[in-house]
Amino acid sequence: MRRSRKLLVCAAVASVLAAGALTACSDTDAVTTAESSDTTASASATASPSAAMDLSSYQNQSLAWTSCDEDTAAGPDSECALVTVPLDYSDPSGETIQVAISRLASTDPAERRGILLTNPGGPGGRGLGLPAILREGMTPDVAATYDVIGMDTRGLGKSTPLDCGLTQMTWMRAPGTTEQGWNESVDLAREAADKCWDKYPNYLPHINTQNIARDLDVIRAALGQDKASYFGWSYGTFLGATYTQMFPDKIDRVVLDSAPDPAKYGYQMFQDMGPANEKAIDDFSRWAAQRDATYALGSTPAQVRAMIEKLVSDAASAPIQVGEYQVDDHVLPFLMYFNATTDSEKDSAAFAQTLTQLRDVANGKSVETIHPKLAGLLNAWFHTEIRTGADYAGTIAIVCGDVSMSNDPQWYRDRFEEHREDQPIFAGIHNTILPCAFWRAEPPARITVDNDVPALHIQATGDTRTTYEEGIGMHEAMRGSRLVTVPGRTHAVFPDYENSCANAAVNSYLLDGTLPETDIECS
Repeated sequence: MRRSRKLLVCAAVASVLAAGALTACSDTDAVTTAESSDTTASASATASPSAAMDLSSYQNQSLAWTSCDEDTAAGPDSECALVTVPLDYSDPSGETIQVAISRLASTDPAERRGILLTNPGGPGGRGLGLPAILREGMTPDVAATYDVIGMDTRGLGKSTPLDCGLTQMTWMRAPGTTEQGWNESVDLAREAADKCWDKYPNYLPHINTQNIARDLDVIRAALGQDKASYFGWSYGTFLGATYTQMFPDKIDRVVLDSAPDPAKYGYQMFQDMGPANEKAIDDFSRWAAQRDATYALGSTPAQVRAMIEKLVSDAASAPIQVGEYQVDDHVLPFLMYFNATTDSEKDSAAFAQTLTQLRDVANGKSVETIHPKLAGLLNAWFHTEIRTGADYAGTIAIVCGDVSMSNDPQWYRDRFEEHREDQPIFAGIHNTILPCAFWRAEPPARITVDNDVPALHIQATGDTRTTYEEGIGMHEAMRGSRLVTVPGRTHAVFPDYENSCANAAVNSYLLDGTLPETDIECS
């Protein structure tokens, strides 16, 4: 379960933040200019509901709890239900959709405090299985304190899902070095947007983070709670911060694990991942060079990095045939991206073994069994019909529904060319064109996160998805937060990353609600 969780988080963040908040213009200040221009919402996008809006029929609905389907990963102790919410919160008497939630009940009803709403990130991460994962890291007294609630956000999984028929995660496809490669990236981005809009013209304008936050509040009320606590990973922290901004009087305790800067939620946030991922390759290269006798990837960090860069560049003219898959320079950066997420010994060894296989196959050697990590990533890329194609639609619907994008392909091309030298592996992923460039509706007016709601904020210094610097932006926007700094390269700290300081801080805060007196730097 934990391995599937890590892939969920990484894929969600990669796809989301990647598909992410692209906004655009025409010069080095274009990101700021374009992102600030999204304050005018179109009539089709969801307007902010008035204070007098009557949502009582949704808030007072009775839920029918049943056993969760096996594919939710919710676990045998969980139960699931469907919550009815308005499609358009500005018209609550109109069309409705259903949002799927899971519940892992408190282990001791006598000690139960309330509910802990959760989100695994993305956007695009299915969340019904998250409560079972979080419960693994909870101390017994914390497990007794909350009913932990998971959710598939609107448009995803079991929640009136989208399925646009997408066959590629186009926003994670590197354009490569040729004009043809770039033009293919533009065409794929346009095709993804058109497929979704042609199929869901009335649904897409209502899929965005603000409406998901409103869904959370309907869930809170339907569960009979005056207030709710909240735990989010990655994009889930942006959702949680948005919820605190929109419903500050409905929040109890808040944990934000691995947060982006809410002011940079958009293309700038996505671009910030590029240097962080290049640094992760450097860190791994130092690790591998010390183990040259084992993996033979190079005896110095420079040799290891050069080998990786050569694999990518050579694949442009001689794609690597790994089993049934042909891996070229469009796909290889994606494989590197998902192998450099954490600095654990186990994950570093898996990356080294993956590189060894790719190098050997590229040199004409046969490999009998593909490493499980490599096989899983290749399946995710080439076999979207299994499940991920529909999830990609949920990803781009939320991101493109949140932030305006430039519709000028040349703007993205300029960003790509600007960073090809300083980001030799990842420039093509973090400076490319996204389906949002061809979205057909403007997002709702942007909500600025700026409040003093108390929150516990966990951030790793080497995070390649939501960088530490991005996290500082969230910490400053959530003025009532306390920051727990975790050394190391990881994303989504609690409960899997082995840092007892951070995990103890989460458990202590969820139990008694008392934040540390000052920010904490874990060792």
